[in-house]
Amino acid sequence: MLTIARSELAQILRNRAVLITSLLMPVAASAFFVYSRDSFAELYSLGYIAAVIVFTIGAFSLYATIVTTLAARRQTLFLKRLRSTAAADPAILSGLVLPVTVIAVAQVALILGVFAAISDGPADIPVLAVAIAATFVMMLALGLATAGVTNSPEQAQVTTLPIALGTIAVASWVGITGTESLTWLKRLLPGGSATELVVDAWNGGLPVADSLLLLLATLAWVVVAAALAARFFRWEPRR
Repeated sequence: MLTIARSELAQILRNRAVLITSLLMPVAASAFFVYSRDSFAELYSLGYIAAVIVFTIGAFSLYATIVTTLAARRQTLFLKRLRSTAAADPAILSGLVLPVTVIAVAQVALILGVFAAISDGPADIPVLAVAIAATFVMMLALGLATAGVTNSPEQAQVTTLPIALGTIAVASWVGITGTESLTWLKRLLPGGSATELVVDAWNGGLPVADSLLLLLATLAWVVVAAALAARFFRWEPRR
């Protein structure tokens, strides 16, 4: 697995398009929110900024990059060749997504760390960490599913848009308007409960029972995403 991961990291670092669109742009967007934190905090809250950062990195640095790289590896039959080795399927997939996942986790940890250092930090770090972890697992599984219906890295620029922009839109909607109205609709949308968890973990004031309820809704989407990944992911190009 680690050999595959090292090879995949080298491939990513050599791909300028992936570096710019999937890695550097999310960091730049997140940096803008941190830089403009006073304006956004006055209009909404610091928790809203944290949630948007988490979902921006999750949607582009993690989800879109996974779709693009897996589509490219399948198109060149690299996935097929890997399956002819002694490595098991889970080890192959883990090795392929590990570099992207580590980069995304490092990005969100660094940006939120800076954000916390120059503003009020999160009120509940454990809940925040769980919310981020669940969000990233969901986005990773959705990336595997979307890669299954994406024939090329060029096509990934189109196939990733609905989920990438949709989850960011949900995070923005929930983060800005809260869940006092349309509560269950917002919580049941993909990323809705996770957004509320991040916002409240940063701002404080969320009862434990509500945290567990939001976590269950988030984990339900993790299960759905994993089921979609198992259903749609393909190792070989569609003929």
